[in-house]
Amino acid sequence: MTTCVNCNNKWSWKQTIKKTTTLNPSMTCPFCEEEQYQTQKSKMKIGFLTPIVLLPLLIQIFFDIPDAILLSLFPVLVVIVLLSYPFLVELSNREEYTNFFRDKR
Repeated sequence: MTTCVNCNNKWSWKQTIKKTTTLNPSMTCPFCEEEQYQTQKSKMKIGFLTPIVLLPLLIQIFFDIPDAILLSLFPVLVVIVLLSYPFLVELSNREEYTNFFRDKR
């Protein structure tokens, strides 16, 4: 579960979802009120988790699965992703950026 870097208190599942689904990249710890930011590593993990919801479309390409079963997989996978999401969030005291255009000097 998500843990504050400053006070080491664990956030609840609901607190983590609420803090990470805003457009503001900074998240205030509900315990110590310090600003926290999601790490780049954490963002990448979650970026790989999200396409799992689209897995039934890939399965449909290779196997002939009835549409009812295929459509029932979508909500199940959405729930799995939502339940596992807060366990992948890691926090940092400073905001990190991905530098795709590094100088190679």
